[in-house]
Amino acid sequence: MANQKSILFVCVENAARSQMAEGFFKAMAPPYIKSYSAGTKPSTHINQNAIKVMQEIGIDIANSTPKEIKADMIQAATKDLIVVNMGCIDTDACPARLTNYMINWNIDDPKDKGIEQVRNIRDEIKHKVAEIIQEL
Repeated sequence: MANQKSILFVCVENAARSQMAEGFFKAMAPPYIKSYSAGTKPSTHINQNAIKVMQEIGIDIANSTPKEIKADMIQAATKDLIVVNMGCIDTDACPARLTNYMINWNIDDPKDKGIEQVRNIRDEIKHKVAEIIQEL
């Protein structure tokens, strides 16, 4: 559908933050707004603590797979696509370098963090996703 809105959550590894954001968005947003996630250097697997903390609140991201962001994904960023950069752990691979049309959330990377820290990151992502849904 030409007028369909969509949102793309990006980070470096697409292994935790952007996957959690996509999971929240799919659970909370109206079905006519599509969500996607990708990374500039995708990991081989989803962060296990991210899977656990999302399962704690009834959202399953265990079967998700990290995906590489492609140039055409960013080039397709028109008024109908919102791109959200979760934050950067690697300045050389930071998705924010790809376009000026990106919202930056600067959320800590849960990689190598304990479960309680990952819960806090999850809750911050949930709050930000809820805010962006309200804006849409």
